[in-house]
Amino acid sequence: MSQPFNDSDLEAYLDEALPSEEMSRVEQALRADALLARRLAAVASRHDSGTHSIGGIWRRHRLSCPTREQLGSYLLDALPDDWVEYIAFHLEEIGCRLCLANLADLQQQQKELPATVQERRRRYFQSSAGHLNRSGGQ
Repeated sequence: MSQPFNDSDLEAYLDEALPSEEMSRVEQALRADALLARRLAAVASRHDSGTHSIGGIWRRHRLSCPTREQLGSYLLDALPDDWVEYIAFHLEEIGCRLCLANLADLQQQQKELPATVQERRRRYFQSSAGHLNRSGGQ
């Protein structure tokens, strides 16, 4: 019995753009349904051959995802209300795995001790010191 997955769902599965629960549901259905596996192969063939849909381009380029800077501002509560609502919807309802991972990384960075941040900056500077132009000219 085939699951009610449309081609857009299968394209999103290929792009790993579905929430993890939905990815699992597609994966389980693929294991149990040979017809669905053949449909996925056909979608993958179109996907890889350069046939593009607007939805596919939108997903691949993550046009609906907030930038990392916007996610940082979201954490700092420094965005207008409409942006806060959109980002909350994107994270909580859509469950965008890329944005959730970026948010978790930013939250982890917020928790770092100032001494850790200073040490990392010192190491970055030391590793790039020989590459900087000391004269200030080109």
